Amino acid sequence: MTLPALLLIVTKVLFPGWGTDFDKARETAKQEHKYILLNFSGSDWCGPCIRMHEEIFGSQAFKEVAGKDLVLMNADFPRLKKNQLPKDQQEQNEHLADVYNTKGDFPLTVLLSADGKVIKQWVGFPGKGAGQFVSEIKAACQAGN
Repeated sequence: MTLPALLLIVTKVLFPGWGTDFDKARETAKQEHKYILLNFSGSDWCGPCIRMHEEIFGSQAFKEVAGKDLVLMNADFPRLKKNQLPKDQQEQNEHLADVYNTKGDFPLTVLLSADGKVIKQWVGFPGKGAGQFVSEIKAACQAGN
């Protein structure tokens, strides 16, 4: 097995249900009439990012809304050499950061329309818990319609 293939498997384990191909996410969102939830994370160095994936994105409330309304997209920026992403993935994530995360915030979660328009964004770990975060996502989706 090649290193890029192994890293892709590791990414799928760390972020189950989260895609890493933005073009595919946009295509799926258009076909299924969903929004894209783009999360910028540092999977091996950013404590709030790791906590967000465990406590917020791992919650049942989030999983329910995600399955119904969202296409999940993760733009990861690991720092450890052993966790480095394939070059093409790094380039895509850097491009996404240039467009949607110009300040370099981690974590940053952005709700996008299928055509890539920003609906709402959340900087940092949402302190109010999974239920409140899910309520904000639902409200933003309804407002975006």
